[in-house]
Amino acid sequence: MPLIERLLAAAMARGGEFAEVYVERSVTTAVVLDEERIKSAQMGLSQGVGVRVVSGAKVGYAYSDDLDEPALLRAAGTAALIAQAQGSERSFRVSRTPAPSYYRVPTPLADVDVARKADLVKRADATARAHDRRVRQVMASYADVTKRVAIANTDGRYSEDTQDLCRLNVTVVAEAKKERRTGTYGGGGRVPFTYFDTFTPEHVAREAARQATATLGAVEAEAGPQTVVLAPGWSGILLHEAVGHGLEADFIRKKTSLFAGKLEQKVASDLVTVIDDGSVANGRGSINVDDEGNPGERKVLIEKGVLRGYMYDSLNAKLMGQRSTGSGRRESFKHMPMPRMTNTYLAPGDDTPGDILKSVKRGLYCANFGGGQVDITNGNFVFEVSEAYQIEDGRLGRPVRGAVLIGVGPEALKNVSRVGCDPMPDPGMGTCGKDGQSVPVGVGLPTLRIDHMTVGGTHVGGAR
Repeated sequence: MPLIERLLAAAMARGGEFAEVYVERSVTTAVVLDEERIKSAQMGLSQGVGVRVVSGAKVGYAYSDDLDEPALLRAAGTAALIAQAQGSERSFRVSRTPAPSYYRVPTPLADVDVARKADLVKRADATARAHDRRVRQVMASYADVTKRVAIANTDGRYSEDTQDLCRLNVTVVAEAKKERRTGTYGGGGRVPFTYFDTFTPEHVAREAARQATATLGAVEAEAGPQTVVLAPGWSGILLHEAVGHGLEADFIRKKTSLFAGKLEQKVASDLVTVIDDGSVANGRGSINVDDEGNPGERKVLIEKGVLRGYMYDSLNAKLMGQRSTGSGRRESFKHMPMPRMTNTYLAPGDDTPGDILKSVKRGLYCANFGGGQVDITNGNFVFEVSEAYQIEDGRLGRPVRGAVLIGVGPEALKNVSRVGCDPMPDPGMGTCGKDGQSVPVGVGLPTLRIDHMTVGGTHVGGAR
């Protein structure tokens, strides 16, 4: 801690309003299987220190993976120089800040034998291939990290955290009559390795194979406005992208989000309550402390259709006269923090999934999503639906291929007409990219009915 205090003093030697030191040590494991063989098994160590100096809206940032004191002091001096502040060196003292505990991994993932991790992907491969004779290719991967961080700043705060994170992933390609379809499934979180005793590789492999084979022989998607029903769980990725990013404070401060200036205004259906929660037990996006040392917390962003709040990191909170919501996140010591989501989900409603399905005479049931694109300035989104089914007279019909959801985030939320009583988090697959940085996130959704959704497809049909 004395070295950290010396770094803070060096960072503020040219003045500045605020300085921060971020220390990270990460041990990673990655195992990849393809063509029935382990293609790679890697372990790595990454460690370093990032120093940030803030002067008004100016930010200086420098980092070093050389942990010798002269190198770290040079990084602190560089950050101070970039911030272009004026002043003289003074001393700072920090003290440990108690942190909540939303995840506990008794045996760090880094201490688990890599052979046990390789066994997971082998078991997944064998199960997927045995599931259906139409399975042609299986790719399985396992990755984990044990990350230890310490964050100190000139406000006197000092926080530490150990963040274990793992994920098992399986992709299956199935083929029949020259048609090829792909299914992907996986999960994990901030959980011990024993998690895979119940969330087994066999379960993951069967679900990936089921997805791949379920849509073989699918009919082409009809283009045009339709009633859409979203399956619970991973469908929350649409909420994350189409709405969540637009509620991050940097976009709000710069007025590049269509949600800027709309606090306490109606932006969605009365049935819509959106929450970002860093305190979900063992969640993939959960944080005891964010990457600025602030506690993770639960934030109600939209309540019964009314916009209640944004997600703030420390810098944007200060510039906007607000407080941090524990939303400052960064990919590593090489990156500056920025406001990001943690676990973002839609609160449950009162309808049963069966009643929601029965309420639709003709429509589209979206079971799984692929990639998507969103423009936060206007809310326009496009999402590929990787697994979908026709809804005919309240029942699931034939599988559909080539469906794409097209819309505007707030408009889609205003057209939510039914919300299920079956809240479900995703299994722990999400990674969010923003400005070149990736962080783990969680999403969630109950069964959801959205009216008048534009569906892009290859077949032109009537309105639904």
